[in-house]
This record gives sequence, C-alpha cells and structure tokens, in this order.
Amino acid sequence: MHGIFLGLAADGRQRSPQMTKSALLTVAALLLAVGLSSQTPVWGENRFGPQGPEGSPNRRQDWLVPTQDQITPSRAVLFRPVGKGPFRLAVIAHASTQNRLARAQMPQPDYAALASVLVSRGFAVLVPQRPGHGKTGGPYLEDQDGCDNAEYAMSARSTGEAIMAALTFMRTQSFVRREASVIVGHSAGGWGALALTGRNPKDISAIVVFAPGRGGRADDRAGNICAPEKLIAAAAEFGEDARVPLTWLVAQNDSYFPPEFSKKMADAFIEAGDGKVDFRVLPAFGKEGHWLAEAGEGSAMEQLISSVLGPVGQLPDTQNAGMKKGGNTRSVK
Repeated sequence: MHGIFLGLAADGRQRSPQMTKSALLTVAALLLAVGLSSQTPVWGENRFGPQGPEGSPNRRQDWLVPTQDQITPSRAVLFRPVGKGPFRLAVIAHASTQNRLARAQMPQPDYAALASVLVSRGFAVLVPQRPGHGKTGGPYLEDQDGCDNAEYAMSARSTGEAIMAALTFMRTQSFVRREASVIVGHSAGGWGALALTGRNPKDISAIVVFAPGRGGRADDRAGNICAPEKLIAAAAEFGEDARVPLTWLVAQNDSYFPPEFSKKMADAFIEAGDGKVDFRVLPAFGKEGHWLAEAGEGSAMEQLISSVLGPVGQLPDTQNAGMKKGGNTRSVK
C-alpha cells in the first residue's frame, strides 16, 4: 500500500504516472466503499418483499419495502394473524434522533407489545426502519436542522412520505386490504403521521400518535424543547386540512413533550381546521413516559388500544370522517 501512495513499485522503482493514477483511483474507490458500508444497503438484498421465513411471535418476518429515496430500501419487520387474510394494515412509525451515531446504531424497531395487540385485533403490522437509521442506512431525509433554523413541517412531511411509501407497497400484497389502514406513530414517527391527517379517511381510517414532535429534551434537559413555537405553528399547519380521526396520547411523565406542551400543539391543530383530536394524558410510565409506545407491557397496551380503536372488528366511521370542530381532552387513570 505504501508503494502505491508514493508512486513506487515494490522494488523501489518509480511507476509510470498512468499506473499510479489507476492505483490511486482503485484505492480511493475501496476507501469510499469502506466508509459508506455502514450507510449503504447490500444490493444483493435489495429485493422488495420477504427476506426469510416466518418465525415467532405472530409470524414475524423480515421484509424490505420501498422508501421515497427510491434507492435505499427500508428494512422492516412484519407481523400478521394466522390465515391468508386479507387483513387490515397497521404501520408503526418509530422515533428518531438528530444524533448521527445513535441513528446508525439503532436496532431494528419492532414495538413488540403494541404489534402483538394489533395482530390480535386482526391487523397485519409493519414496522419499517426509515432511511438514515440502523441497518437501513442511506440518507437521513427527515433532518430538522438546528434550533435556529428548525424545519419541523418539512421534516414531518419527509417522515410521512416514508410511511406512505411502505404503506402503499404493502397494499399490493394479496393478504392486505387496500382500505381502512391505521398508522401508529411514536415521537418523530408520530410527528410524521400528523402530516398524513389530510389523507382520504377511507384509505387511512385512524391515526394514533404517542407523544408526537421533534426537538424534545434539547441538550438532554427535561422539558427543554428546541424552537417550541415552530412546533406549534407546524401542528397548526397540519390541522388545516385534517380529515383522518386522530388520537393524541402522552404520558404524564413524558419529559420530551410534556402534557402541557403537547396540549398546546393539539389545540393549535384543532383551531386551524375542522379536525377533532381525542387528546389523552396517560398515567406515568416507568422513569420516562416518552418510551411507553416502545416498552409498554401487553395488558396495558391491550386496554389502551381497545379504548382507542373500539371493540375488535369495529371500524372507525369513515363516511363522516370530516369531523366537527372541537377536541376531547381527558386524563386516563
């Protein structure tokens, strides 16, 4: 290697300029490949659909699904009930972080308890890992920028595009129904889901968000939110055209987007349009309520989802989903 970089042959004689240039280009390409290996998918695996056999629980199976990037496939986990379907589809959108290293090290999200509850209610459940995270790699398309220039609405729309790319692909599968899908979003994933509330309610029958937002717990300080007024303004922007029934959940001890601030965002969403938000403050969860959606236990999650989506087999009213203006706020004991 030293001979190549110095333009010398192994015997100490100088190589021709053409050979040196060729060798340098080869090494540069190798270094680039190594540098990008953690961010670039293995192209041999770039085949949309199942990537292996079904397992447990709930027929767990690895999938690759498209993203809006059109280059980077999303690594996803699929759960589904027994049988051939067709099943209603639920897409769970995960949380995120502005920390590049933390994103690169993110494990495949699966939201095990939440997914299991949805499967028990007859849903096929997809949990895609968006571009810029973990083994999905690729560009981080939902970057919100810094506090001074926070682009929260743009970030949410990019997240929403990733959700819709996965959802649209799954609707082409024979075991998935093409209507009445549900989106469940957590934190940044929930923020992206808010950008989809203007969609046709016959296609997306309900959206459930756990502590949606971006820029929470800035500088690792509880309740410190980066450019909070911009978050509120973006929430109002999404509320202008809202059509899909929305349930907004936040735990009492959420230090990223505390109930008081979450209520301000929900109120702005409501006042901007004709949408209605079922806003709920949930009991404190562990030491940090922000991780309820990801780490909540099955029995508690079953009770919560049942209260949100209604009895098993019941569909939200999609005929009158253009709801009257107003909101429902309550604390859940």
